[in-house]
Amino acid sequence: MAQEIHEYFKKELVDFKILVRVAPESLEGLELIVSKEGQMQKTKRKFDEEIFEDLAEDEFEKCSPLEFNLYLKGLA
Repeated sequence: MAQEIHEYFKKELVDFKILVRVAPESLEGLELIVSKEGQMQKTKRKFDEEIFEDLAEDEFEKCSPLEFNLYLKGLA
């Protein structure tokens, strides 16, 4: 099975930041919720076909894979 190229999104709120990684073909993903204090919650997700419309409606913006992975590894 070939590897998918993920798409990355983020939304910054007052007390935390949400980062989302989506595999556009399988619609599998990972959501990170990072508090201002640096605590992180990771959740594996299976999205539906409307995920990209939902992210746009919820005012998520695209972010870089580097930013997502820095948070994932606890380096940000």
